[in-house]
Amino acid sequence: MIDWLLVLAGAAVGALVRYLIGVDAKYRFSTGFPWGTLAANATSCLVLGFVAQSATDGGLGHQQYLMLATGFCGALSAWSTFSYELLTMTSARRTAVAGGYLLTTLAAGLVGAFAGATVANTLF
Repeated sequence: MIDWLLVLAGAAVGALVRYLIGVDAKYRFSTGFPWGTLAANATSCLVLGFVAQSATDGGLGHQQYLMLATGFCGALSAWSTFSYELLTMTSARRTAVAGGYLLTTLAAGLVGAFAGATVANTLF
């Protein structure tokens, strides 16, 4: 029972952080580009890379992993929103923007995950 409570707690914080990132992006950038979703996904990949490598190296236990990876990162990541935004851009015939968004999101996610893992590997 404690495992699902930890996932729930991590998800509550992750969802709030995702919301705040989106609000901040709308405040800072008035463009039609989905900066908030991009930032949330890149941040989630960075944290997940760190958490996964930390768990692999023994720096985090199973319960911490559940709370941070499954709960926090699961709620922080916005991949369904990302997919919807790509569909919307493509439907509006904004294919160049959609392609740029796709490539930028994938690159930011991969760089974030590897950077997080590298930091964890250095620490543990």
